[in-house]
Amino acid sequence: MSVQVVAGKMAEVELKDVPTKDLSPISPKSVEKEGIKTEPSSAVSAAASPTAEPSPNPTKMPQASAMKRPDQQQNGGEAFVNQDGTVAEAPRMKKIQFADQKQEFNKRPSKIGRRSLSRSISQSSTDSYSSDSSDDETSPRDKQQKNSKGSADFCIKNIKQADFGRREIEIAEQEMPALMALRKRAQGEKPLAGAKIVGCTHITAQTAVLMETLAALGAQCRWAACNIYSTQNEVAAALAEGGFSVFAWKGESEDDFWWCIDRCVNLEGWQPNMILDDGGDLTHWIYKKYPNMFKKIKGIVEESVTGVHRLYQLSKAGKLCVPAMNVNDSVTKQKFDNLYCCRESILDGLKRTTDVMFGGKQVVVCGYGEVGKGCSAALKAMGSIVYVTEIDPICALQACMDGFRLVKLSEVIRQVDIVITCTGNKNVVVREYLDRMKNGCIVCNMGHSNTEIDVASLRTPELTWERVRSQVDHVIWPDGKRIVLLAEGRLLNLSCSTVPTFVLSITATTQALALIELYNAPEGRYKQDVYLLPKKMDEYVASLHLPTFDAHLTELTDEQAKYLGLNKNGPFKPNYYRY
Repeated sequence: MSVQVVAGKMAEVELKDVPTKDLSPISPKSVEKEGIKTEPSSAVSAAASPTAEPSPNPTKMPQASAMKRPDQQQNGGEAFVNQDGTVAEAPRMKKIQFADQKQEFNKRPSKIGRRSLSRSISQSSTDSYSSDSSDDETSPRDKQQKNSKGSADFCIKNIKQADFGRREIEIAEQEMPALMALRKRAQGEKPLAGAKIVGCTHITAQTAVLMETLAALGAQCRWAACNIYSTQNEVAAALAEGGFSVFAWKGESEDDFWWCIDRCVNLEGWQPNMILDDGGDLTHWIYKKYPNMFKKIKGIVEESVTGVHRLYQLSKAGKLCVPAMNVNDSVTKQKFDNLYCCRESILDGLKRTTDVMFGGKQVVVCGYGEVGKGCSAALKAMGSIVYVTEIDPICALQACMDGFRLVKLSEVIRQVDIVITCTGNKNVVVREYLDRMKNGCIVCNMGHSNTEIDVASLRTPELTWERVRSQVDHVIWPDGKRIVLLAEGRLLNLSCSTVPTFVLSITATTQALALIELYNAPEGRYKQDVYLLPKKMDEYVASLHLPTFDAHLTELTDEQAKYLGLNKNGPFKPNYYRY
C-alpha cells in the first residue's frame, strides 16, 4: 500500500503527534501561553520528501476514530490507518513562528549582523558599541579614513561611529552644567583665542565636552589618549567628524600609544603653546624628544598624582622651563573627583568585570589618600571586611579613626579576596605577594599608572595567561592556583567601567579655568615652577555646580565679613586651610 501525505488544517491534531525530529516537545498549553501560532501545512513537495507520492486526496483529514501506529519507514514518524484501510502520514508542521518576529527574524543575519547581535547581548554596558572589537582587525594606523569634510588628520577606530558618539556627548553635556555655563559665559570673549592646546587625557564623552568647550573659547586642539584601554571609540569618531585631530582607540599597544602622542605633537607648521596632561606622558615626550618645542610652551596643566610628581622632579632639578598648574591638588579635584568619583566607580568596575559579591569579602586597600578613602568607604558600606595599608602616619590615623584595620600587606596577603592599589607609587604588589595570594584573588589598580602591580613579573613561561572576558585575565600557576587580574594592572574604573559624569564636570571645569589663567596671565605672574590653582577659582568651580542641587548660599553681612577679615565675595578660606 502506498503512503499518502495528508495536508490541511491542524486544529484537530495534537502537537504531540508531530515528529520530534522537526519540533522539540512542547505542550499545547505552553504554545497558547507563549503566543505561538502555527501555519497551515501544505502538501509536502517532492523536494521536502523525495520518496513521498502525491496525495490523491489532499483535503482529506484523518477521522477521530482513526488508528495510529508507528511507521519506521518514514524517518521514524507516525502514520494513521484510516477507516478505508489507507495509510496516511501524520501531518507535519511547516514551521512555528512567534507573532511579533515575522518581520525582524525571518531574514538570515549577515556575518556582521551576527557579530553585532552577539556583542549587544554579551557585552556589559561598560563597553560601548565599538569598545572592544571592530568589523575587522585592521590597525587604525593602516586605515585611510576621512570625515565628511574631507579631513584625514586623525587616527581612530572607525569614523562611521560618529553619530553614535555624538549622542553620548549630548548625554554627557546634561550632567556637566558648569562646563556648559562656562562655555556660554565666555564664548563671546574667546579667552583662549590663539591658544594651541595639545592634550593627553582619557578620551571619553566627558573629555569631548571639555574639548568642544575649549574650541568654543577660541582654542585649537590636538588630542591623544593617556590610557590604552579607556578610549571610547565612538566618541573619538564624533570628535574626528567634528574637525578635531584625535589619535586614539581602545586597545592600543605600547607602540601605538607613543605613536599617537607623537602624531599629536609632530605636525609641520603647528607649534603648541599649552599642554593639558594626565599622567605626564605627553609632557615627558615633548621634553625629551622636542626640547625646542618645550621651551616655547606657555603653560602646563596636570591633573594626576603621577604627572604632578614628574613636574616637581623637573622643577627640583631646575629643568622645568615653563610654569605648570597642579590641578590634582586643587580642592575641587581632590575632594570630589578623587574621593566621590572613586567611591562610586570602584564598585562599578569590580562588579562589571567579575560579578563579585562584596558582602563578607576580605579586601585590602593599599593607600588611604582620597582615592583610598573613597574605595574603602564604598566597600565597607557593601559589607566587606576592609584592611588598609599606609606609609603616612596621618592618613594611617584617619584610617583607624574611620574604623579600618591598619596592616602591612604581607600580614594579610594570604587571606584577602581582593587587592586594590591606589598609592601612585611603583611595585606595591610585587611577585612575592602575587605568589602568596589565595586561589581566585582579584587584583586591580585604582591609581593612574600601571606601575603599582608588578605585572611584568607575571609574564614568565611557567605561568599561563587566560583571557576570560574583556579586561579580565586569569593568571594560572603550575599547581592550578589562579588570580584574577583586571585591566592588566591599569586604571580600573576608566578601563573597565565608567565614572560619574557630574564629578568629571568639576574636574574638567577646573582644567579649563587653569588653561585660561595660565594663557592669559601677564608675564611675570607665574615663574618656571609648579603652582596650585588659586583658591578663588576653586570656589568659582564649586559655585557653578550648586544650582544643580537647587542650593542657596548664605551671604555674609558687612559686619560679619569685617569680623572675619574676609571679602564678602571670597575667597573664604586661606591657602593653608585643609578641607
